[in-house]
Amino acid sequence: MFPSTTSSGFFPQAIVLLVLLPQADSGAAQAFVRAALHTLQQQLGAAIRVLRVDEATHPDVVRSFDGQDLPCWVLMRHGVELWRQPGLPAGASTVALIMSKLALPPATVS
Repeated sequence: MFPSTTSSGFFPQAIVLLVLLPQADSGAAQAFVRAALHTLQQQLGAAIRVLRVDEATHPDVVRSFDGQDLPCWVLMRHGVELWRQPGLPAGASTVALIMSKLALPPATVS
């Protein structure tokens, strides 16, 4: 049986933005990142799920993504990495940039 799709046609959780984070220095830094990612999730809506992956809590997951340049964000669709970017997602152009990475190439006419 196939999972049902959402009203937008996407499979739930098919597209994920993983935000790989180093061990946090302070509670204030963690609160800032948490708030920024919450805002990003609101801007992206249901099309993309934003998941925070802390190195301290999930070191094996971070290592599996070769997380040497932390923080970084990794866009995935159905478990396949589409794109990665060092740093934290921020700024008004972030949503447009992420959505552009999901665009399929134009169909070729034969």
